[in-house]
Amino acid sequence: MSMRYTARSGNPAMDAVTTRGLVKRYGDFTAVNGLNLNVPAGGVYGLLGPNGAGKSTTMKLLLGLVSPTSGDMWMLGRKLGGHHRIQPGLVGSMIEGPSFYPGLSGLDNCRMVADYLNLPRSVAPSILKQVGLAGHEDKKAKDYSLGMKQRLGIAMALISDPELLLLDEPTNGLDAEAVVEVREMIMGLSRQRGIAVIISSHILSEIEKMASVVGIIASGHLLYQGSLDALREEGHIDLRVSDARRAAAILAANNIDPQLVSDANGAVLRLPELPDDRVGGIIARLVERNILIYRVASERKTLEQAFLELIEGPQYHEDRQSKPSTRRKAFSSKDGGVR
Repeated sequence: MSMRYTARSGNPAMDAVTTRGLVKRYGDFTAVNGLNLNVPAGGVYGLLGPNGAGKSTTMKLLLGLVSPTSGDMWMLGRKLGGHHRIQPGLVGSMIEGPSFYPGLSGLDNCRMVADYLNLPRSVAPSILKQVGLAGHEDKKAKDYSLGMKQRLGIAMALISDPELLLLDEPTNGLDAEAVVEVREMIMGLSRQRGIAVIISSHILSEIEKMASVVGIIASGHLLYQGSLDALREEGHIDLRVSDARRAAAILAANNIDPQLVSDANGAVLRLPELPDDRVGGIIARLVERNILIYRVASERKTLEQAFLELIEGPQYHEDRQSKPSTRRKAFSSKDGGVR
């Protein structure tokens, strides 16, 4: 499967994360298939795709929790793999939900991480305050709400003041208010502390609000990398006029080649997206030739439409059919997510 779009080639020495031909197989099952990621240093990078697309596996590969079948990885300018490991504390992570001791308080959970990393315990209260858990430090983690547990997981990932933060579905299962709070917290961390953040999600609307650059994967393949806005194809302009065929002939004589599109109300002239001054000139030219302009409409694909077309191409269906244990779940326009 080839990408329809591509971002810059990337520089392993400058980017937060770079991968080349990254593959992970489990027997006959290929979870990650030839990923070429370019994650800029600083800002939020969204790893977007349906459930089972390979997002969590990709993060586990970057963290060294599983070993790649083939391919190369660089993180914070350092080559990974073999004896090459990232120094503890440079990367913070929360994979497949927060991990903590439920019988310990939020403060003691953070202190435990500080001890492991040989950091002073005094950093724990300030981190909890930063993620919005001030006043709840002594409450046991098992008594936290789901949103508070997510915040605690992020606090434990941040305690070492990392240069890179990997968050796997950080808003999963949260109510609407908690989603907004966690989202704003993540964006604030990136802006204020200059941390590069990689967030995986199946919810398009959430990634759209946070990420400046995205990578979209399905069935282990990277389908797109770049800005979400660039994902949408160029739009078009439809002109509904009194005589579409004569109008088309007039425009053709002026080196403009419109497409005639038939619909229930007759025919319209379809033009590529053009600057306003050119559209104004076209309309003026037609009016001079006694062509009535009934309607001018500029149309462009929504992000949902572009995303659906991207992940539901022929190759995507072939790959899903070859994986009977993975149930395909539909895209929901209600919350902008892939379920």
